Amino acid sequence: MSLRELEAQTGLNRGYLSRLEREQVGDCGSEQVRRVAEVLRVSEDLLIDTEESTP
Repeated sequence: MSLRELEAQTGLNRGYLSRLEREQVGDCGSEQVRRVAEVLRVSEDLLIDTEESTP
């Protein structure tokens, strides 16, 4: 799914979604996470990475 399609389906700005994708947003709101998870048909937990990744 493109960012343009995700923007249309979630109502969230494409630039904001791009920053989320690149992990450049510190804290996103629960409503934004819910919208994206719903459109992508995944759990909200899957979108929230609470563990630090190691190289």
